[in-house]
Amino acid sequence: MHYDFASLAPSDAYKLLTGVVVPRPIAWVGTLNPGGSLNLAPFSFFNAMGSTPPIVALSPGDRPGGIPKDTARNIGGASGQGGGEFVVNLVSEAQAHTMNATATDFPPDMDEAALHGIELLPCTLIGVPRVAASPVSLECREVQTVFVGQNRVVFGEVLGLHIRPELMLDAERHHVNSAALGLIGRMGGRGGYTRTQQTFEIERIPYSRWIEKQGEE
Repeated sequence: MHYDFASLAPSDAYKLLTGVVVPRPIAWVGTLNPGGSLNLAPFSFFNAMGSTPPIVALSPGDRPGGIPKDTARNIGGASGQGGGEFVVNLVSEAQAHTMNATATDFPPDMDEAALHGIELLPCTLIGVPRVAASPVSLECREVQTVFVGQNRVVFGEVLGLHIRPELMLDAERHHVNSAALGLIGRMGGRGGYTRTQQTFEIERIPYSRWIEKQGEE
């Protein structure tokens, strides 16, 4: 079966993409609105894009009528000013229902953290607070926002990372116990989620070893 996206409605393309690009990590993004209150909203069109410098990307959409969502406006990508600060809080299963509650389309001046009793802690390098219960929080600053059609992709440089010490396998060597984070991911475009604990490892084979194996056969 083949789908030609040129002939599909955007809603149908969305259903196909979110159905096959799984699991998707969740960015629970905190930003400050012009009045100084916190906006907290989840996005699954999100991932890490590189490490030199460390870069993440997320795609906050628009409200009906092309009005930028609060996250995009607060970061500054919608206005073109750029350089806005934001926090990406990663979501464990313990925060799943609270995270989902903040996905409601609240008015811009409503503080989702205060509304749902979410404890916050200060960040170290930026002025936006982070979610205290999140196992990992990334302190970010926007470096560029790219528009492709009606898609907005915000690229942010990761300036710092908060992680609980017990989630490190070896802090000096920067080895994280990824399974212990207990993170969840999105499956599909509605209410589907997945856990990340049941992992497996496959060793990557260097080319030199591959050559050796050819000689052994």
